[in-house]
Amino acid sequence: MKNNYISKGRRLLFYTFCFALTPYFTNTLNAKNVLDLHVSNKFNIQQNEVYGTITDTSGMPIVGVHVFLQGTKHGVVSNIDGQFTIKAQKDDILVFSAIGFISKTVTVNDIGELNIQLLEDVTQLNAVTLNAGYYSVKEKERTGNIAKISGVTIEKQPVINPMAAMQGHMSGVNIVQNTGVPGGGYNIDIRGKNFINGITDPLFIIDGVPFSSQSLGSVDVSGQINGGNISPLNAIDPASIESIEVLKDADATAIYGARAANGVVLITTKRGKVGKTQFKANLSSTIGQVSNFLELMNTEQYLEVRREGITNDGFGPFLDNPAFDFIWPDIKSWDNTRYTNWQKELIGGTAYRNNAHLSVSGGSTQTKFLISGTYQKETTVFPGDANYKKASVHNNINHQSNDNRFKINLSTIYTNEKNLLPRSDFTNLAYTLEPNAPRIYDDEGNLNWEGNTWNNPLASLEEIYQVKINTLITNAGVSYKVFPNLEIKTNLGFNTYDLESYRTLPSVARNPSLGFTPQNYSSITTNNSKRQSWILEPQLNWNKQWDNAKLEILLGSTFQRENTEQFVQKGTGFPNNSLILNLSAAETLEVINDMDSEYSYQAFFGRVNLNWNDKYILNLTGRRDGSSRFGPDRKFGNFGAVGVAWLFSEENIFNDSPILSFGKLRGSFGTTGSDNIGDYKFLDTYNVTGFDYDGTTILEPTGIFNPLFGWEANKKLEAAIELGFFNDRLLLNTSWYQNRSSNQLIGIPLAATTGFPELTGNFDATVENTGFEVDLRTVNIKKKNFKWTTTFNITVPKNKLLKFDGLENSTFANRFVIGKPTTIVKLYNALGVNPDTGKYEFEDYNNDGSISSSDDRQWVEDLAPKFYGGLGNTLSYKNLTFDFFFQFKKQKAFNELAFSATPGFRGNAPVRLLDRWKQPGDSNPIQMATGGLSFGEDTDGLQRRSNAAISDASFIRLRNVSLNYRVPTIDKGLDINVYLQGQNLLTFTKYKGPDPEQPSNTRLPQLRQISLGLQIGF
Repeated sequence: MKNNYISKGRRLLFYTFCFALTPYFTNTLNAKNVLDLHVSNKFNIQQNEVYGTITDTSGMPIVGVHVFLQGTKHGVVSNIDGQFTIKAQKDDILVFSAIGFISKTVTVNDIGELNIQLLEDVTQLNAVTLNAGYYSVKEKERTGNIAKISGVTIEKQPVINPMAAMQGHMSGVNIVQNTGVPGGGYNIDIRGKNFINGITDPLFIIDGVPFSSQSLGSVDVSGQINGGNISPLNAIDPASIESIEVLKDADATAIYGARAANGVVLITTKRGKVGKTQFKANLSSTIGQVSNFLELMNTEQYLEVRREGITNDGFGPFLDNPAFDFIWPDIKSWDNTRYTNWQKELIGGTAYRNNAHLSVSGGSTQTKFLISGTYQKETTVFPGDANYKKASVHNNINHQSNDNRFKINLSTIYTNEKNLLPRSDFTNLAYTLEPNAPRIYDDEGNLNWEGNTWNNPLASLEEIYQVKINTLITNAGVSYKVFPNLEIKTNLGFNTYDLESYRTLPSVARNPSLGFTPQNYSSITTNNSKRQSWILEPQLNWNKQWDNAKLEILLGSTFQRENTEQFVQKGTGFPNNSLILNLSAAETLEVINDMDSEYSYQAFFGRVNLNWNDKYILNLTGRRDGSSRFGPDRKFGNFGAVGVAWLFSEENIFNDSPILSFGKLRGSFGTTGSDNIGDYKFLDTYNVTGFDYDGTTILEPTGIFNPLFGWEANKKLEAAIELGFFNDRLLLNTSWYQNRSSNQLIGIPLAATTGFPELTGNFDATVENTGFEVDLRTVNIKKKNFKWTTTFNITVPKNKLLKFDGLENSTFANRFVIGKPTTIVKLYNALGVNPDTGKYEFEDYNNDGSISSSDDRQWVEDLAPKFYGGLGNTLSYKNLTFDFFFQFKKQKAFNELAFSATPGFRGNAPVRLLDRWKQPGDSNPIQMATGGLSFGEDTDGLQRRSNAAISDASFIRLRNVSLNYRVPTIDKGLDINVYLQGQNLLTFTKYKGPDPEQPSNTRLPQLRQISLGLQIGF
């Protein structure tokens, strides 16, 4: 859909860009005169060189220290060896300042060498600047809730996706990895799930450019290997990240309006630094393995319950009849003494990842640059030659004029990914294949089908799944100071994400007894998807400083357009399997999905920040959003927030306090919204099915015209206190929040007789998320050669459905309960095993004498975490640094009974099922064995959907370990670091499944990884 405001945006883009560049050309014409004046002034005064080295208290050189003559703008920056050279006169005063260190002034007494030692600023509250998106704010002065993880912390983790590096490190941010397969996705919740329907991912912004985290993978192509979830964020190289900030409350997010209803994640990449040209190389090699195997039955145990189950079903006499050998080959035909640990065979391999990262950076005060590149290759724990390759290039150029009025920043990220994997995840087979199943290969090295009595698991290696992804993210920021306190700025961004994937199913991958041929079976399914977006954001910044007050005003506008395409088709029937990649050779072509959508967005935003006497801070933000996803009269919505802070430690009463060194009370209230419902939902829409009826193309209805629904609303409230003790060696931040999301956009399913799947509209339902967050940072020991610091965070969230009018009569009645969390599951109430019949029993809630899914699934369990967080420690002694970080979570999850609740079925099962009922009077927790041949009530299926299939899945995980040693070198220009890193090393839990964090028997759990690396800089 095209909108008038998008056309206006294009014109505004052109005018703004020209206006921003005009002063630069004028400034360039005057550059020679400015330079001549500077040179003449320099030689009018006799100056000599002062040089030296700047180190910290442990003697380590400090790079990037600003050294300037007090009262002038003349200065230099220390290089990688902490060395500096500056022209000065005797009795001049030099000022040394650097982020993270206490500034120092030195009077020049003698011309020549001058060695300086700087003391670390314990907390850096005044020095640390947080990225709030459209503006920056000092941590000490922030009124909103902004969590941050630095690039230093990210570099200590052997991960390939930025979200993996964030796990456990931020309060209020819950991240779960979906699969251990390379290239897979992650789920992220910031302060819970706000909306009943729709996507709950936050807004991701990379160097000022919005970047969609939604997968373009198709379930028809990649559903069996990674659930169709291919994370676009894999394109971001963690080694190129400077910091990640997460905006959580209304004060921090409201300036992003509707796009920030679920929070904002700001990813800032590295930039060049002033100084000589620096070359860095980082080489690492990583090995990974599955960290936990299930305890499954061996051959003897499996065959025992298998025979017992068949006998219990009344077919025991047939076990000795050769005519029925084909029915039970696992008992009759296969070697009953053979045993294979299929977990080790199918998912017990070692994954290898080799990574090379190279960068060159440097520049002057006027122009800085950084160019880096990364190449990575990773294998899997599966059999075969599967691998994931990624090549990424990142560059950043910053330039400013001599008078610092004109600035331009150019940033580009390009990534190419190629992922070649088996079509299916072997994990489920590893847990269910019979322990006495035949060997994989016959004596001639061919796949063994054992007389066509089984499906050889490695036959799926004949099936190919491949995905190729190209990602480009580019941003240009141009600004000009019209006056000292007035700046105009324009951000221009563009990104494109191209995904091409396919999976093949050749006939040779199936049991020969089925008679499949390339002509009647072989197929290929392809997915070609593309997403492009551009954004233009002109801005105006004005600030004014009075004696006791400082005022900042920001005005801006956003123009954005995003186009998404997806084309999924399937070809079936080929002359031979060699032509399976050629769709034109297919006998039948089927279009599964052909989608093309356009999303347009426009907004106007503003911010007013008033700081009175560095003690009282007021922050006002507002935004008016327009979205093409709503009808003509509902396109625009207004959102805003107010944030306040009182730095009470600045009051006179606390000036000489030996205990309290910092104290701040802050609070915020505001509203954000959401249009995250997909495109064209307010229109009558139809889709081409890809099939013909009597030669006529078939259209199916997909949406009903409804121009009346509008923005969802999310009201956010927060109160917090931040405290610093003992000269800020102990920092404690606590916050309480309440988010209420109303006017929910819900797709209500419709009866099939209407011809439409659902009706989208606003419903009077309210979801509330409340919680309590604590962040703690301490400096435990700080000596000349030894330092020990600790970080701790914990989040206690709570979710509740406050109201939903008409819930009892809606199709959501089986999913939600008013007053309960939206993360609940409704289950049967298991009463154990009947000691007389040996079968599972369940509570009959409606007392009708039978168990039905509609009336008797009334037991409620909440699978959301009760609390979660992390604990990290950093210890450094001279050149050696040791980091370790624990992640913890209190929660419940489905256990192994959700996948197998009864012994005796074909296929292996946990040893837990051996504790079964055998005869009347037994009180065992597992029902009698069955071979699946009885046709009574499906008590096995009921048990798998009961509260017996839920158990405690709490855990404490040693998420990260890093040991780094800086090698002393003779050449001061050479910097060498050797490091050893670990990820997911230990997990302490009572959970019996493969992984308490991702409890699924069908997905590969996240791997235990150990990495050895070498970093060289010169």
